[in-house]
Amino acid sequence: MAEYHLKTPLSEADVEWLRVVHVVYISGEAFTCRSRLHRWVLDEGHPLPEAGKARDLLIHVGPIVLPQEDGSWKLVSFMPTSSIRFEKWGARAVDEWGLRMIVGKTTMGEETMAMMREKKCVHVSPQSVSPNAWVDHIRVTGVELFKELGSIEATWSMTLDELGPFVVDIDCQGNNLYKDHEREVDENRLRALEKLGIGPDYEYTKLY
Repeated sequence: MAEYHLKTPLSEADVEWLRVVHVVYISGEAFTCRSRLHRWVLDEGHPLPEAGKARDLLIHVGPIVLPQEDGSWKLVSFMPTSSIRFEKWGARAVDEWGLRMIVGKTTMGEETMAMMREKKCVHVSPQSVSPNAWVDHIRVTGVELFKELGSIEATWSMTLDELGPFVVDIDCQGNNLYKDHEREVDENRLRALEKLGIGPDYEYTKLY
C-alpha cells in the first residue's frame, strides 16, 4: 500500500495522483468546520473566516479545546466526524473555498465527488487511530467565531505535524472506496444466498 507525506498548502500535483487506499500523513496548516459554519457562510451569507481563506485543508471535526492562563489553547480530544452529514454544502465548499483536501469520516455524495474531480480535491479518513493519539501532532494556533458559534462549531486554526495515518477514500478520478466496498459486499451477499439456496429477494425477519 502506497504511503505519502504531504505538506500544506497543497497543489493540484500533490493530490491529483492520489488514489483510493493510498495512505497519507499531513503536515502544515489546516482549519476546522462543522455544520454550523457551513450554514453561517453558505446559507446565511457571512464571510468565510480568515483561517479558511488562507488554508486549503479542511477538517470536519469539533475538537475539545481548553483555554490556558497564558492565552493559548490546549487540545484535549480530536476525532474527525462523519462527512456525509455535510453533503448539502460539500460541492460549494470545495469550489468556493478552494479546498484541496477534506479530512473526515465516512464518505461524501455524488455532487461533492463531481466537484472534487473538477477542482482536484480528495477526501481522506482516519485509519484505525484512537482520538488520544492525535493530540501530540496538532498545535492549536487560533480560533474564530468562538462567541457566535460556540467551542465545538467554531473555526479552529491548527498546525499539523505528520498527522495520520489517513486513507484516501475519494480521489480526483471519481473513485470512492466506500462504494467499492458496497459493491463487493453486495456481490458476496448474493453468492452466499445462492450457496444457501436462498433467493435474492430474501428479507430478514422483523421483530416489531
